Amino acid sequence: MRLIIIGTLNGQIGAATRIALQRGAKVAQVEDIEQALSTLRAGRGADLALIDVGLDVKRLVDSLKDERFSLPVVACGIGNDARAAVAAIRAGAKEYLPLPPEPDLIAAVLEAVAEDGHQMLFRDPAMAQVVKLAEQIAPSGASVLITGESGTGKEVMASHIHRKSPRADRPFVSVNCAAIPDTLLESELFGHEKGAFTGAVARRIGKFEEANGGTLLLDEITEMDIRLQAKLLRAIQERVIDRIGGSKPVKVDIRVIATSNRNLTEEVAKGTFREDLLFRLNVVNLKLPPLRQRPADIEMLAVHFVKKYAEANGVAERPLSPACIEALRKAPWRGNVRELENTMHRSVLLATGPQIEVEDVRLPDGSALADATGRPAGEAAGAGAATGGNLVGRTVADVERDLIIDTLKHCLGNRTHAANILGISIRTLRNKLKQYSDEGLAVPAATEGSRATA
Repeated sequence: MRLIIIGTLNGQIGAATRIALQRGAKVAQVEDIEQALSTLRAGRGADLALIDVGLDVKRLVDSLKDERFSLPVVACGIGNDARAAVAAIRAGAKEYLPLPPEPDLIAAVLEAVAEDGHQMLFRDPAMAQVVKLAEQIAPSGASVLITGESGTGKEVMASHIHRKSPRADRPFVSVNCAAIPDTLLESELFGHEKGAFTGAVARRIGKFEEANGGTLLLDEITEMDIRLQAKLLRAIQERVIDRIGGSKPVKVDIRVIATSNRNLTEEVAKGTFREDLLFRLNVVNLKLPPLRQRPADIEMLAVHFVKKYAEANGVAERPLSPACIEALRKAPWRGNVRELENTMHRSVLLATGPQIEVEDVRLPDGSALADATGRPAGEAAGAGAATGGNLVGRTVADVERDLIIDTLKHCLGNRTHAANILGISIRTLRNKLKQYSDEGLAVPAATEGSRATA
């Protein structure tokens, strides 16, 4: 865990640092937001930022987004100042911590960030076999290619390999090649010098240098432009990179793990992926089975997500009924673990009885879980679409609007619950509702429990 503390935390910085260090975090402290950004640009990455609530939290959040630094922000302030806490959350902070800092509270935040998305949970023999192979090759320095459908847990597997390797105490840096435009990906990977191109206002250390000594994950590598693949191949082969606008090569010591949800042999045949790069990456191939082929994992993961989201939303943790567990096992789960997680989050919010029943479980398209069970995946997909009415001839915007309004009505106007069910941020929901209201549509009024975030 790499922690960066921004500001003085009202004189409590020493206590916060000491607690974080005792919990195993590596701590860096800077005076202001500009120093924080300079630190990150210099390749001294972080997994979590604690910022004094007296500083401009929104500016930090917006700057991190603009410069593609992916790390959660937690605001800290004196006591339980509700107004400051709400302002910080609205500005984009993930959480608000009162000062003076409590060891258990800071430990819980660090633990949540450290475990978020990186827990390797499995019970099914099909998955156990893949994990065994991953742990067998983890101590080596060999490149690893992890393949499988979207949502099967490829990034979680990459993180697991890193934690089981001799590089575990060094950085684990992830780059989503599909989320970054081609024009920016080269700079993201290899960095740039000040003035190298329009907008390069300062030197920026790339992910290869940030991951030096550790592991670099290239997520969805098949989305990378083939012209950039040549530079990537050289970097992996020679362990040397060139910053854009740089005058000399930079040596790096990293292990590369790549993931893809495509068939790379087919991509090579189509000319969209270099064969020599595939050979370099595919020293070891781990193919993750889809969730529908891991029936023993479904119940265990569902119970885990129910516990997680009941706690996160402050609601009672309800057990899954036997009928619900059976229905979950039979569902096709085309979105795999990611779809199951979102589905159980909705179920936690929708359930009202002593148990979570089949009727409480809704799939992403709004269809009932019962409609998707006991049928082939293609037939289930068709049934799911049919439950939403005839969508042919309607625009995506119209369908999205109806889904948002109907979900909000179901939640009796509670914006927070509606956003959770829809899988979008409260800010996105507010923007959509403002747009609909400006267009003259009737938007359900916010309930008392959601006015703070509405």
